[in-house]
Amino acid sequence: MPSALLRLTEVSKRYESPTGAEAVSVLRDISIEIGRTESVAVVGPSGSGKSTLLNIIGTLDRPTSGQVLLDGQDLSRIDDIKIAAVRNRQIGFVFQAHHLLPQCTVLENVLVPTLANNDAALRNGAGERAKRLLDKVGLGARLTHRPGQLSGGERQRVAVVRALINQPKLLLADEPTGALDRASAQNLADLLVQLNREEGVTLVVVTHALDLAKRMGRVLELRDGRLASENGK
Repeated sequence: MPSALLRLTEVSKRYESPTGAEAVSVLRDISIEIGRTESVAVVGPSGSGKSTLLNIIGTLDRPTSGQVLLDGQDLSRIDDIKIAAVRNRQIGFVFQAHHLLPQCTVLENVLVPTLANNDAALRNGAGERAKRLLDKVGLGARLTHRPGQLSGGERQRVAVVRALINQPKLLLADEPTGALDRASAQNLADLLVQLNREEGVTLVVVTHALDLAKRMGRVLELRDGRLASENGK
C-alpha cells in the first residue's frame, strides 16, 4: 500500500437521545488505513454507518471517540475554523445530488470553492485548471451553460470537477451514481477511476452499486457499524 494519507483508529460514533433513552451507536471501533492515491469503496446495507463514516472522514461530523489522522494531522485536536480550512483545501466532496447553483454557469459553479481558498497562487490559476478539467471530462464546450441545460450525468461531472478544483488530497463520493441511469453511471465510474489515476487523488466512494465498488482497488464492508470485511485486488 502507498504511504497512509488517512488513518482511523478505533473510531466510534454514538448519538445521544434527547429523551434520555439509550444512545444509538452508529459506528463501533473502526480502524482503517487508506494510502495516498488509493481507491476504496465502502459498501454495506442501509443503516450500516457508511455515510456517517464518510462524514467523519470528511470532517462534516466528529467521532464520539477514536482518532482520525489526515496526512498526519489529528483532526480531533483542531478547532472548527481550522477544520473548515482543511475541508476546503484538502478534501473534495461529491454527493448523490449535485448541489450546483442553478443561476451560475458551469465554469462559475466549478470555481465556487476557490472563493474561500487562501492560497493566492492556486486561486489565481483556478480558471485555467477548471477549463482543463472540464475539457478532460468532456465539458469543454459547456463552460457558459447553466445546470438546467445539462443532462444528469453532465451535472454530476461538473460536481466532480468542482470537488477537484482546489487540488484536494482526498476525494469523497457518497452514492455518486445513485441518481443516474445505467449508461451515465458507467461513464461517471470511468471518470472517477481515470481521475484517481491521472490526478493522483485518493478516492473513497460510498456506494450500493456493486459495479462501481468493483472498480475500486479495495472494498470495505460495514455491517451494524463495524468493519465486517476488507477485500483488495
